[in-house]
Amino acid sequence: MLGDVTNIVSKCVTCHMAKTTFKHGVYTPLPVPIRPWEDVSMDFIMALPRTQRGKDSIMVVVDRFSKMAHFVPCHKTNDASNVADLYFKEVVRLHGIPKTIVSDRDSKKVGTKLLFSTSHHPQTDGQTEVTNRTLGTLLKGLVSKTQKDWDIKLAHAEFAYNCSPTYATGHSPFEVVYGVNPYMPLDLIPLPKDGLKSNKHRKPRVFQDGDLVWVHMRKERFSNKRKNKLMPRAEGPYKVVSHVNDNAYMVDLGGDHGVHATFNVGDLSPYLDDDGLDELRSIPFKGGGDDPCMIMKAQNVME
Repeated sequence: MLGDVTNIVSKCVTCHMAKTTFKHGVYTPLPVPIRPWEDVSMDFIMALPRTQRGKDSIMVVVDRFSKMAHFVPCHKTNDASNVADLYFKEVVRLHGIPKTIVSDRDSKKVGTKLLFSTSHHPQTDGQTEVTNRTLGTLLKGLVSKTQKDWDIKLAHAEFAYNCSPTYATGHSPFEVVYGVNPYMPLDLIPLPKDGLKSNKHRKPRVFQDGDLVWVHMRKERFSNKRKNKLMPRAEGPYKVVSHVNDNAYMVDLGGDHGVHATFNVGDLSPYLDDDGLDELRSIPFKGGGDDPCMIMKAQNVME
């Protein structure tokens, strides 16, 4: 009975025309690449809205080893010569010439050794077909309502695609090719925290106009004052003239140093008055006007 039914069904014209069947044939895998950008697959996405720059197609190139992809805007009318120029400009200059290129039987043929897929059988180059679907999803979320700017958004889509881990490798294409992942925008957010950590043991230093300070005589600015390592590190006191910003003040140097009088707070330290300190300071007061030490001493006497 079973044999008769099977025999009848196998010869039924209606069944052959309307019923689905199991797929026949075994998979023939492509050669496995052993290094990045040695074997690539290439496809074209056509019939896209024409952009303001006249682009209406995308050349999709995928490295079969790392799964890294490049999305290149192009014209539907580009011939093999134009495509070859685009390929060299966008792929070869970055990764070198591949050994093989897997391509469908499109009218555009480029490159070294082409491994053609069967006509209208996208499973042969399934890797690029999956990439095309992913690219379409990315562009839908990036383009404007007019859809005339997709060629500008391709760079963003390519970066996002190459930064995402793939199922095949478990790593992003960037990491497979370069060994590390690139910095992402979110990676730059913790940078201000680094500043807070470095400032943990620092305190802001504030001076008022007229305050007396010691000035660190850096060798880079005061080469004549720091001719050897035993010369005094600081000189003063000098008078603060004005506040420039939270980290800089203008100081009256007396006009004989030949340098700009603006100093970082790291080069300034407060001068604390004490009896007899006038005789101990490294140089006599050279600021304009009255000697601040004498003024402060007179004020102490009056008090």
